[in-house]
Amino acid sequence: MADPWLGKDRSYIWHPYTQMKDCRTMPPILIEKAQGLKLYASDGSFYYDTIASWWCNVHGHNHPVIKKAIKKQLDSLEQVLFAGFTHKPAIQLAEKLVRITPKNLTKIFFSDNGSTAVEVALKMSFQYWRNTGAAKKRLFVGLDRGYHGDTIGAMSVSGIGLFNEAFAPLFFPTLKVPSPYCYRCPMGKDRSSCRLDCVRPLETLLRERGKEIAALIIEPLVMAAGGMIIYPPEYLAKVRELTGKFNVHCIVDEVATGFGRTGTMFACEQADIQPDFMCLSKGITSGYLPLGVTLTTKRVFEAFYADYNLKKTFYHGHTYTANPLACAAANACLDIFQEQATLKAVKPLITMLRAGIEDMRSLDYVGDVRSAGMIGAIELVKDKRKKTPFSFKERIGLAVYKNGLKKNLLLRPLGNIVYFFLPLGVTRDELALILERSREVLCETLA
Repeated sequence: MADPWLGKDRSYIWHPYTQMKDCRTMPPILIEKAQGLKLYASDGSFYYDTIASWWCNVHGHNHPVIKKAIKKQLDSLEQVLFAGFTHKPAIQLAEKLVRITPKNLTKIFFSDNGSTAVEVALKMSFQYWRNTGAAKKRLFVGLDRGYHGDTIGAMSVSGIGLFNEAFAPLFFPTLKVPSPYCYRCPMGKDRSSCRLDCVRPLETLLRERGKEIAALIIEPLVMAAGGMIIYPPEYLAKVRELTGKFNVHCIVDEVATGFGRTGTMFACEQADIQPDFMCLSKGITSGYLPLGVTLTTKRVFEAFYADYNLKKTFYHGHTYTANPLACAAANACLDIFQEQATLKAVKPLITMLRAGIEDMRSLDYVGDVRSAGMIGAIELVKDKRKKTPFSFKERIGLAVYKNGLKKNLLLRPLGNIVYFFLPLGVTRDELALILERSREVLCETLA
């Protein structure tokens, strides 16, 4: 008998990134509860959440420390405007973030999700140059496979792909450079012998047009929605060197990579860089409540610090800016990292994940495997020698998804990229099972 709740879902709800016509034959799965790495459905089945519920769940579902913090905060203050007012959870969180992020980032601007954290950085950079008498610096540089969110500004600085091509006529003009996609090198080189030649187009662009460019935005180490493209820290270090040399702001989008995902608290640590802006969201509350943060420098802040009549104020805000409940969840999330030494505890699991996906490289139709911390990716191809991808119409990712569900796995590939974005609280036994069953799913799907 059909679940009446799913009938109501079909009647009223429009799901994200979903062709709703597919729901006639493949309705959404009704989740009743979750614990740790497991999602429990209304029909009694369960699934291992291998993608951390869209990359945000860091410490596992239903974590007692985060739940307790939210409940405690709910007893005193649930929401208050953040213009002319403040509250302790936001102050505590700001102080904690300044302590653990690059030392030049000392000012915190709160918002409510990753896209808006990016929008804030773009607008701050744009207005900074205007406030300091360099209004000609108004262009932004992004990577051709980059992805920074779904608002118009965030899409404008992203590469054009399946997720946003329908809206391309709405984008403001931006400049793009090739992505450091080692498996499909834009320069035709091999990673084992190249000298980061893929950074040369950026150097040329900055040399020729640096006086017009406000900022470059980049996802450090892992270009997530673009296909879990993982590139060497040396590339990121070179990018930061070039932006500094040509007086261009560097914005690092750590919305997906922040909070331990790549093995360090923030991915940019592995390149030892200090950006001008850092955008955070997703894992900041471990996915329990929406929250976005944009960090910047004292230098940027002071360009807005002026008499009111000079109109240098940053006129931007959100109703739920620094929501007390979300800030309480974020404080608890950071406390768990410290009290449970999460980054140290996850090191052997990182090694295990890397070995597990490397073992799948030999499979037919597996063109490349790559990993960074608890993020792993397997790129499927029709021809390994030619690196020929499966076509859009073949929907190979959907086949993997369906077969994964049969083995209690939530796998949601990005086209031809099967990936893992695992909560840091995954156990050794859980990881072993996930890797074993994922291998079985690939073998059966591609047989």
